[in-house]
Amino acid sequence: MWQVYLSGEIHTDWRDQIIQGVSKLGLPVEFSSAVTNHDASDAAGDVLGEESQQFWRDHKSAKVNAIRIQSQIEQADLVIIRFGDKYKQWNAAFDAGYCAALDTPYITLHDESIIHPLKEVDAGAMAWAQSTEQVVEIIRYLVEQQ
Repeated sequence: MWQVYLSGEIHTDWRDQIIQGVSKLGLPVEFSSAVTNHDASDAAGDVLGEESQQFWRDHKSAKVNAIRIQSQIEQADLVIIRFGDKYKQWNAAFDAGYCAALDTPYITLHDESIIHPLKEVDAGAMAWAQSTEQVVEIIRYLVEQQ
């Protein structure tokens, strides 16, 4: 069973597209992801106490979220990191760096318009995909060529 972690942009259905594509092929893959509910993610640290400064609220939530993210990346055989064009996904870039530090292979998924700002992230990737269909085909190849 392959473990694939899906990182990055949360405003489109790219995760569902990959999961459905892999499912249609009947591949032995389990997916995990960060919390994709923006409000819930931002509030992850609120249980630790109210903060008067936004920095400390974000800091607490980032650390609580990191428990899940780091654990799942460490267990992953492959990480897919999606960068959208509407928002800057600094957390996704951080996930790519974490993968690089762990020597966990990752694939970036983004369009041509942001090649330049992602040149270092892409340089560490095993592949750059421009569509979810390409990601599904790579996963199919990896799983079926045993």
